[in-house]
Amino acid sequence: MIKLKNRVLKLLITILIIILIITITMIYITNLQYKKINRVTNINIAKIISKIQEESPEVELENIIKILNKDDIDIEAGKKELYKYGIRLDEINSISSVNFQMQKNIMVNCFVILIFSIIFIIIIVIYLKLRDKKMKEITQTIHQINNKNYSLKIYDNNEDEWSYLRNELYKITIMLKEEAEKSKQDKENLKISIQDISHQLKTPLTSINVMLDNIINNPNMEESIRQKFIYEISKQIDGMNFLIISLLKFSKLEAGVEEFEKQNINISKIIKESLENLEIPIEIKNLSIIVNGDETAKFYGDYRWQLEAITNIIKNCIEHTPNNKKIYINYEDNNLYTKIVIKDEGEGIAKEELKHIFERFYKGKKSSQNSYGIGLALSKTIIEKDNGYIYCNSEENVGTEFIIKYMN
Repeated sequence: MIKLKNRVLKLLITILIIILIITITMIYITNLQYKKINRVTNINIAKIISKIQEESPEVELENIIKILNKDDIDIEAGKKELYKYGIRLDEINSISSVNFQMQKNIMVNCFVILIFSIIFIIIIVIYLKLRDKKMKEITQTIHQINNKNYSLKIYDNNEDEWSYLRNELYKITIMLKEEAEKSKQDKENLKISIQDISHQLKTPLTSINVMLDNIINNPNMEESIRQKFIYEISKQIDGMNFLIISLLKFSKLEAGVEEFEKQNINISKIIKESLENLEIPIEIKNLSIIVNGDETAKFYGDYRWQLEAITNIIKNCIEHTPNNKKIYINYEDNNLYTKIVIKDEGEGIAKEELKHIFERFYKGKKSSQNSYGIGLALSKTIIEKDNGYIYCNSEENVGTEFIIKYMN
């Protein structure tokens, strides 16, 4: 069965059905009228025959019937005789009862047509009123949307073209509402980022200004102290540079302006590159990096961003692991997910701090003075952008374990 969704098509079919009903009704009425006229005519013929037999019994009934059914009889003489009585066969029936029945049939037909016409007009008027009402509602809805009122509930479960239009408007409203909320959130994120940058830069800038004032105001400062100040200023600038770059990356990710280029990433390759980026601190602390896993294991994501995320996590393990210790990196994949486990033999994280380590700018009790508390938070954001998640297990004085899972 075809499901009709277009109101105009439904209306046209309704009109056709009404016309069909009118036609069938008129055929039925005409058939009844024909039977009535035929009955009246036959009654009058029967009267004529009875009268002829009464006054002229010598005329046989068979001859009268033959005359009635014969087509080649010259009727002109009969027409002339009837004309004498004012009866014109082309204009009026010679039998008054038949003529009356014809007039009655015409009146009935006119009445039926009038009734159906009125019903049809009423249907059209109702349809036009409903259409105008729908148009007015949709126009008002559009005005409301233009006035940025996105709280309208205009979803319609009906199946006509107006409902289709309303539902399309509903989709547009939802889209505009989401865009408005996203824009609002983007502004809020930008505000937070600016506040974060301002707050985090305030301390190093103050320190730089103090050291520069000392250098400027003490031209006879010992060279060793001057060099120490210059070194500290350089270190503060490097830290500020790292902080600004990290916060800008956060802003890009949160605003959704950074397009992730998806590809199959070989885990062995990305871990190898991460370790190459951290080669110097690994050598300085004389750490052993033990890597185990299937070299063909892969996951789907953005290589550049995931490299940064994994590098940040390994870097965190390096910073909190004493000299001459080990860091273990194990990875595997299956039909559901790809898992990377990075485990160190470091100082561990206190239980009460564990739930905060992925928060932006959170610094634990054992964090270094140069830490900004942004690396792990950035890694978590990047991993989640590629349909993954990260969690951490840790025990003080034993070590910390980071588990990353990318869902396939």
